[in-house]
Amino acid sequence: MDEETRLIRAGHIDRLPAQTVSPPVQRGSTVLLPNAKALYDGTLGYGRAGLSAQFGLMDALGELEGARGVQLFPSGLAAMTAAIMAVLKAGDHLLVVDSVYRPVRYFCDQVLRRFGVAVDYYDPRLDGAGVLALAGPATRLIVLESPGSLTFEIQDVAAIAASARSKGVLTLVDNTWGAGLLFKPLAHGADISVQALTKYVCGHSDVFMGSAAASDPALVAALKACVADHGWSVAPEDAYQALRGLRTLATRLARHGESGLTVARWLAEQPEVLTVLHPALPGAPGHDLWARDYSGACGLFGFVLRPGTPEKVEALLDALTLFGLGFSWGGFESLAISCDPQLKKRIIPIDHGGPLMRLHVGLESPDDLIADLRQALDVYGG
Repeated sequence: MDEETRLIRAGHIDRLPAQTVSPPVQRGSTVLLPNAKALYDGTLGYGRAGLSAQFGLMDALGELEGARGVQLFPSGLAAMTAAIMAVLKAGDHLLVVDSVYRPVRYFCDQVLRRFGVAVDYYDPRLDGAGVLALAGPATRLIVLESPGSLTFEIQDVAAIAASARSKGVLTLVDNTWGAGLLFKPLAHGADISVQALTKYVCGHSDVFMGSAAASDPALVAALKACVADHGWSVAPEDAYQALRGLRTLATRLARHGESGLTVARWLAEQPEVLTVLHPALPGAPGHDLWARDYSGACGLFGFVLRPGTPEKVEALLDALTLFGLGFSWGGFESLAISCDPQLKKRIIPIDHGGPLMRLHVGLESPDDLIADLRQALDVYGG
């Protein structure tokens, strides 16, 4: 054969030379099939559906979630919107918790309504009966987020899921705070569990990814079909990094949770702080439900300052040196934001009595983080 042909054909490995602790990263759009019959017999035919790293991650997430099937998406938002679209059609009615992640609210208001899906929002403090009282004959799905990622309301997932199932309504839980480890939505009766793997599973603030998990075979098939129909795909390098992060999830989350509680307890004693919104703190809103359903806490929580001007809030944030100012969370670094501008879209009015702040406590020393917060609170109080 000519040299051009030989160069094209050279270097192919039919079998891996060794077994590694994690699956290999296979970069490929084209998948070579064993024979002509396999072209159309349902065998994997295109790399977009995933290869070794993606399948390894899906299997591992299935173990974590206690799910029959898991699908991957290029972001947490994509996982939420895909899971919602997988089960809804024009003419359906959707109930969404009012504390939902703001981009999901935008999707519901701007996209779903345009395609003929009716959307209503409900108070995150409602119990199962209260939520289902808002459902009608066309209600197909209820979206929960527990805890709320800004205001940290804990929902009674088991009660809402049981009430919904009795009326033939599906439930979807955004479980990013619980990371699939601290809380198991499917085990509490929810139909679909969604995570922004970008946060704690990946854990290093450098990968976008989401997942949707289910146990009902029909829902597993619907999620898989949604991925194929919309052409979503996840890069093998990203899947490999997410799988690598998953290996240390339990260790990292334990540190995040312990340090977060240390900082939260300290904040609760500061004169500039009105209240701390951390579900794992005794006496905090939702603590009893958290203690019943969760095996631990992560590093994300909120606190309310005593009344002060927006300028003082900005001065507090600008004074921080160890806390970065950023909206995401779940990585190794600590972050802080003010939340009030995001609460304006809420349907149910909410007033905490002062400026609402959110912290993500990373893996730094909690003593150093406390010292940073103390000097920033001095600026706020001054």
